Amino acid sequence: MSRIGVFVCHCGLNIAKTVRVSELAEFARTLPDVVVAEDYKFMCSTPGQELIQNDIRKHNLDRVIVAACSPLMHERTFRKVIENAGLNQYLLSIVNVREQDSWVTEDEDVATTKAKALINGAVFRARLLQPLVSRFIDVNPDVMVVGGGIAGIQAALELADTGKKVYLVERSPTIGGHMAQFDKTFPTLDCSACILTPKMDAVLQSSNIELLTYCEVEEVKGFVGNFDIKIRQKARYVDHDKCNACLACTEKCPGRGVSEWDEGLVKRKAIYIPFPQAVPQKPVIDRENCTFFKKGKCRLCEKVCEQEAIDFEQKDTFREVKVGAVILATGYDLMDTKPLIQYGYGKLPGVHHALELERLFNSAGPTSGKVVMRDGKTEPQSIAILHCIGSRDKNNHEYCSRVCCMYSLKFAHLLKEKTHGDVYQLYIDMRAPGKGYEEFYNRLVEEDVKFIRGKAARVTDKTDNPDHAGKLIVEVEDTLTSQFVTIPVDMVVLSPAMKPRQDAKDMARLFNLSTDKYGFFMERHPKLAPLSTMTDGVFIAGACQSPKDIPDSVSQGTGAAAEALTIVVKDKMELEAATAIVNSAACCGCQNCVRVCPYGAPMFNYEKNVSEINEALCKGCGLCAASCPASAIITRHFTNDQVMAEMEGLMEF
Repeated sequence: MSRIGVFVCHCGLNIAKTVRVSELAEFARTLPDVVVAEDYKFMCSTPGQELIQNDIRKHNLDRVIVAACSPLMHERTFRKVIENAGLNQYLLSIVNVREQDSWVTEDEDVATTKAKALINGAVFRARLLQPLVSRFIDVNPDVMVVGGGIAGIQAALELADTGKKVYLVERSPTIGGHMAQFDKTFPTLDCSACILTPKMDAVLQSSNIELLTYCEVEEVKGFVGNFDIKIRQKARYVDHDKCNACLACTEKCPGRGVSEWDEGLVKRKAIYIPFPQAVPQKPVIDRENCTFFKKGKCRLCEKVCEQEAIDFEQKDTFREVKVGAVILATGYDLMDTKPLIQYGYGKLPGVHHALELERLFNSAGPTSGKVVMRDGKTEPQSIAILHCIGSRDKNNHEYCSRVCCMYSLKFAHLLKEKTHGDVYQLYIDMRAPGKGYEEFYNRLVEEDVKFIRGKAARVTDKTDNPDHAGKLIVEVEDTLTSQFVTIPVDMVVLSPAMKPRQDAKDMARLFNLSTDKYGFFMERHPKLAPLSTMTDGVFIAGACQSPKDIPDSVSQGTGAAAEALTIVVKDKMELEAATAIVNSAACCGCQNCVRVCPYGAPMFNYEKNVSEINEALCKGCGLCAASCPASAIITRHFTNDQVMAEMEGLMEF
């Protein structure tokens, strides 16, 4: 005979608005083996937890059922509650009457009846629950941060300051990310480089950070506390151990390639550092544009290098790294605006996108900070800035990119400062939600920036007005005045949508992450676990999760570092015991479990001709057990007998 306690949560009105919770508790008291049933407004609160613990002791309960929200929310909370009262933590069953009932059922009678069925099924199953024993594993104290933008840099520095070894992996030749391309930051207009470069140098100087630039993650194995990660070091054709950064090679190089850092506005040498403040200050060779690799001649860089650091025979190398936790801060890409032919990007020379204008503003950019047309000489006297290009657009990206309004306002201020011309802002809605953002908008109003509420329909260079010859014509409906307006300007600046990096799906597969419908990495829970993922030990920070500004990215970098520390500060960590196991005597060797598992937990032992499950990777989802034709796999805490018993209880209604 079991002694079961049932505890029903009102969840404020989330459950109680639709389900008659007092009636539900009264019903539970009538069920066989139920010794006590209580309802309370917030069962997860301290008084609610004390109520459960007191009843466990008072009624000598050996099974507990909590009817509340999803087990993803508070299963760990209630496990700890009953464990502190002397029960094994796995003698708990969570009945999800919020997400599975009250939130999806409007009729009160139907919702209450459904909740009774769920409780009845849980009681049937609870009788068969067995205590489980957790295993403990050793934890590697090191951490890997993937992505060297501001979020990744912040995370790495925070971890290094605690004394932890950090591997900072960046795929480009330098850290810094998009922030290093900016001139000034909103709303304070302080110099981006002045903020960022000290942090970049701190990364280089830290004895606890191993900086791995021009590297990519190739393979990920293992599990929380013990990840085995293979990293590809791409061939630089420059031995960085020998190079003393004299940069004589870059002065003599005749090869030319498009400068990615300057958004293709100018050319750079084939052997180069991306920008003057790059970290590390060591060059790499662009194989595609190197004269030697193209024609088999030249080698001028090799001849002028006194350190003999040039190595044309260098190959990609691989390295295995072991860490206890991983932080992904891989950043974002800007939407390619060429397919939006109505705006003329790529065809009309006066049309720029946002990062191109950032490079024109920057004193280390292609024009030394002078805003000029693509001819390199003419200064624009009138500029239109077009908001929401690809954002808030059902045909492209439905979401708001969050930062576009503010950096467009920043552009307007800097253009007024540099060109003294007319600046037009074409916007759908002005969104300025951050600290000091609304004040910055008001400042721009006073600077005589012309605001037009409406999304630009088209940019063209064709006009019947001879006064507008040679101008770009922006066509827009002003929704405040309901008038169709044409604006002649010299330059158009597009503010494109922020989108996931082009390799985000590949990174998600490597680290076994989920992505949302737009391709951004998904968090475990948007409110309670915004930096965690469904892969234990892997955390996310910055714009790889969703569009965000610099302050939010820095905050998330710090937060992700704290999350990673909760793992790597431990010598050992407890593993979930509700996992699958294989009865090797019954296994037929079909490997169905290996194929269906989304977590890579089952592995086939070819010597024994049976499958084996790595319990550290297993999440207890039950896919392997459901697909096993020999019923050789048992999912602990959700055995066949337990599941069938719960179904029997449900079918009584």
